[in-house]
Amino acid sequence: MDLPGTHNGEPGRRRGLRRRRALVAIVAALAVIGGGTWAAWGTLGPVVARFTESDDYEGSGTGTVDVRIASGDSGRTIGANLAEAGVVKSSSAFVAASKAQPKMAGIQPGTYRLKEHMSAAAAVSLLLDPAAKVTTRLTVPEGLTVKQVLALVEKTVGLPAADLEKALADPVALGLPAAANGNAEGYLFPATYSVNPGESAADVLKAMVTQATAELTNLGVPPERMHDVVVEASIAQKEARSADDMAKVTRVLDNRIAIGMPLQLDSTVSYAVGATGKVTTTAAQRATDSPYNTYLHPGLPAGPISNPGADALRAALSPADGTWLYFVTVNLQTGETRFATTIAEHNANVALFQRYLKDHPEQ
Repeated sequence: MDLPGTHNGEPGRRRGLRRRRALVAIVAALAVIGGGTWAAWGTLGPVVARFTESDDYEGSGTGTVDVRIASGDSGRTIGANLAEAGVVKSSSAFVAASKAQPKMAGIQPGTYRLKEHMSAAAAVSLLLDPAAKVTTRLTVPEGLTVKQVLALVEKTVGLPAADLEKALADPVALGLPAAANGNAEGYLFPATYSVNPGESAADVLKAMVTQATAELTNLGVPPERMHDVVVEASIAQKEARSADDMAKVTRVLDNRIAIGMPLQLDSTVSYAVGATGKVTTTAAQRATDSPYNTYLHPGLPAGPISNPGADALRAALSPADGTWLYFVTVNLQTGETRFATTIAEHNANVALFQRYLKDHPEQ
């Protein structure tokens, strides 16, 4: 926060000196008119009161007032907004109180719950209290689908599902890149967001899309590769836990595609049939005709199957070196994943997974 000030406080002293001179002039005028002239006081009394009245309230205030501080707001701007909202009496009193609190220079953007008619010092003190900030923290984990993200936003922020669905139906307003083909899946970036009171469903979802495109730009993903990178990253996010394993998963995808071998991923089939919480699929599900069924259709699925984080995006952009064609997670608790080049090696790893499932039937 930029707190307007001057060298050695000279303007403040000049203002005070001008007010004192004006007051002396008024008193002199009253003396000329005559100390007992009631009519003269009736005329000049309000003027005297105006010069002697404090530009600050007293006390800690009453009621509640929510005030938004935007990024880049100066101390004078904040003071003016607080004065307009009835929190402080004047911007100048707020600026003076802020200059006495160095921490105000680092005030963060957001919505703050203050009170009416507070002293400037009390307003500054409350702004520095973390409890006064009324923004909602929304944490979106890696690997959720769009449907799961919407449910999380509805639960955490309280935005109606209908509003979220309506916002999702306007990809241009959300700022989705051309590579998304109007589908937000894969572009609601997992991170922690601050949601201010009054923000719309479109505002919240657009923030996620903006973060996703920023991450892709920072990683140097060219527009022509963006679709495939996000699709591969979304698969790696669902199939592996560690960054190293994600890079191996994307290598398996590339190796299979290079030789025309179907990907045969249960994760894409689960997405196709809406069973995103399952790690295995049935024969009937694997027979489902869907552009996301990588048992039936070669190459990558039609689109992303989750919203990947930065590690998964990096894995898709820079796969690990290796000749693997197979992988399987053999322990769902630890996330241990084994990679193989031959079908014999893979079958041995699958046997380990089957043994794990037998020992943990609840999974």
